[in-house]
Amino acid sequence: MKLLSHYSSVAVCLVLLAGCASTGMEKAYGPRDFDSPGYTALVVAYAPEMEGMLATIDQRPDASITETVNFKGVTYRIGEFQGEPILVFATGMSIANAAMTMQMAFDYFPVKEVVYMGIAGAVNPKWQPGDVVVPERWYYHDESVYSNPDPENPGQFILPDYYAEFLAEQPARRAADPHIPEYKPFAFVHPDEVVVIKAGMDAPEDAAYFSATPRLLEAARQAAEALPPQMVGEREVAIRVGGNGVTGSVFLDNREYRKWTREVFAAEVTEMESAAIGQVCFINDVDWVIIRAVSDLAGGQEGVNEENLYDIDASLVGARLLFALLEEMNQ
Repeated sequence: MKLLSHYSSVAVCLVLLAGCASTGMEKAYGPRDFDSPGYTALVVAYAPEMEGMLATIDQRPDASITETVNFKGVTYRIGEFQGEPILVFATGMSIANAAMTMQMAFDYFPVKEVVYMGIAGAVNPKWQPGDVVVPERWYYHDESVYSNPDPENPGQFILPDYYAEFLAEQPARRAADPHIPEYKPFAFVHPDEVVVIKAGMDAPEDAAYFSATPRLLEAARQAAEALPPQMVGEREVAIRVGGNGVTGSVFLDNREYRKWTREVFAAEVTEMESAAIGQVCFINDVDWVIIRAVSDLAGGQEGVNEENLYDIDASLVGARLLFALLEEMNQ
């Protein structure tokens, strides 16, 4: 417990030091570097997912929350699981919140690895509410070009020169990497890639996707095999480790667009945070994996989407897999 209190005290001191320039103390800028052992960050996006996480912690004698701190409106819960330090928090929904809050956690705490858990809409129609998918790769589905139609060529669009060059590069890229998407437009929406740069790169580079850490994916596979059957209602849920997920700044509730993401990205699930989490972890060289429990088939329903019917039940299944994954990591 003393070690956990030390971590939070260090974080508070760093915040205070940032405002002490007028007293002659050196002002600290940018991400912090930590020499002490790191936390495993257990992270969700929003309240129903946090309910599943905290309920699971409450039910386990080997898990506890011992301290709570708040930075810039974000609540960070500090605790232990099987004697190892954990940091539990919610990023908030969508890409900007996920990226901002994750980077803030890396700046304030010594995080060594991230296990993110939450609900998602199914893209692959085989998945049903409560099923869990742990994708190997995460793509942005709405990093894109919105273009005008070409009046001289019906069905064609006027593309910026840089994007036409980008498309010309794709056959060679796919030959070298089979996980590069089969890019094609959805009406006037032409999929593109995010540009990233990190320490060690000479220049920014296109990134088609971000890959979860193999060590954590293998722990998830072992955990899925060891986990007792999980039920949602009267149905035993399925668990899949591997494949692709897609992230965007939209609540995807259109069946045709969902089918397009399946065709282009070979996606299993879709949601609003994971690729951003992967990108921030990639930039910071932090290990990561993301668990997604299915709440609905994105846009597959007739009438109003009812993903909220299963958000807590699905989150509970996801949280149980998360802690089974942690047990595998601690062995």
